[in-house]
Amino acid sequence: MKQRLRIQGLRKRWLLNIAGPLAAVLLVVGVFGTVGISSMYYSSARSTLMAKATAGADYFNTYSMSGYSEYYRRAVLYAASFEDADVIELQFLNRYGRIETSTSGLQAGSAPGTPEIESAVQNGRPETFVGEDPHTGENILAVSCPLEFNGSVVGVMRYVTATRQLDQQLMVVSLTIFGGALAICGLILITSMVFINSVVAPVAEVTEAAKRISGGSYGIQIPNRYSDEMGQLVDNINDMSLKISQSEKMQTEFVSSVSHELRTPLTAINGWGETLEDEEDPTQLRRGLGIITKEARRLTNMVEELLEFSKMQDGRFNLQVEPMDLQAELEDAVYTYRQLFRQEGIELEYDDGGELYTAPFTGDSERIKQVLCNLLDNAAKHGGSGKRIVVAIRQTRDDYIITIRDFGPGIPEAELPFIKQKFYKGSSRARGSGIGLAVCDEIVGRHGGTLAVGNAEGGGTIVTIALPIDETVE
Repeated sequence: MKQRLRIQGLRKRWLLNIAGPLAAVLLVVGVFGTVGISSMYYSSARSTLMAKATAGADYFNTYSMSGYSEYYRRAVLYAASFEDADVIELQFLNRYGRIETSTSGLQAGSAPGTPEIESAVQNGRPETFVGEDPHTGENILAVSCPLEFNGSVVGVMRYVTATRQLDQQLMVVSLTIFGGALAICGLILITSMVFINSVVAPVAEVTEAAKRISGGSYGIQIPNRYSDEMGQLVDNINDMSLKISQSEKMQTEFVSSVSHELRTPLTAINGWGETLEDEEDPTQLRRGLGIITKEARRLTNMVEELLEFSKMQDGRFNLQVEPMDLQAELEDAVYTYRQLFRQEGIELEYDDGGELYTAPFTGDSERIKQVLCNLLDNAAKHGGSGKRIVVAIRQTRDDYIITIRDFGPGIPEAELPFIKQKFYKGSSRARGSGIGLAVCDEIVGRHGGTLAVGNAEGGGTIVTIALPIDETVE
């Protein structure tokens, strides 16, 4: 229910933030467009009527104002022959605003009563009026031009036209503009809903999948039907779900493996401890103490790996770096393990190329030793069936290269990309927690180097460590 409300809220926010402002802009544009067109229409009509009235007044002022009788006679004739009488009413008024003659036969002596007449008489120039006729209530456009005799205004020529047709045209234009605006708003609304639904539907699907993942359904996959950013999001969610599933599986296997690994040496230690309590045979005592020591060492190594892994997880994994002799550190590790391996029937060979490498190297000697010992132990554990391990060191221009190779069965090619992942053991049945190689890779990486694991030509596994030589300052 909460998710549905959130999705509806997303639609609402989209409409309010996108469609709403666009509709408001279109409404404002429609209003201003209508006002502008109305102003343009009326301005054009006023200019046309003003030009016609001014031309008629100029004619009368020039040719018909020799006397009142001549003026009146010509006014009657002009009104009678006025060609535009069907759309424009022509009126002749005296200087007091009273009608003397008109094309519509208005009663002489009546007064139109619009203010532009008095303004034209007083100012001596044409004046216009747009508004409601005081007598008929009809909307009109009027132009009054003064008629002069001997420099004085003696009358007014007034052109009047109804704006009904003009208003109807403006109404049609306004309705067209607002109709277009409404159509555009409707189109925007429809496309917005289509778009937001195309976003909301996958968001809802991804949200539901994320909810299921958070609820413990690791590994579920969302069908990806999208080719845009939403498709990338779905791919990332699917990848996250798969990795969480793999991590969960590896951690489960890790707990099971560690439990088994801890139980085996503890059982041996407890069993031999109880056996040796009443044992008097020196040979049997030595044998039992040897087994207890070996299993205790295995427990110690396992606990150390777990502690290192814990430090890696919570950020407490630090290095104590100082200048060190990397070749000497490697030789110490080889000599330490050579006798142990010989007891197990494994020959440990060391190859330094007959060189003494003196290039400066700065690192944490304890951590480097931990890496070397762990890798030697892995070589014996996983490749001991080959009965031979070869350790070599070389110096290049920029790096120390250390290789540790066994001659065992090697690693399946499908497992090589995952071999350094935490908890990963693959098809190996050898004892171990599955985090030793991940810890080694972290330590080498902290030293700025690389650790690579692969299958050697001719069989077996080869581990290659590259550690950078310190830059010297001349």
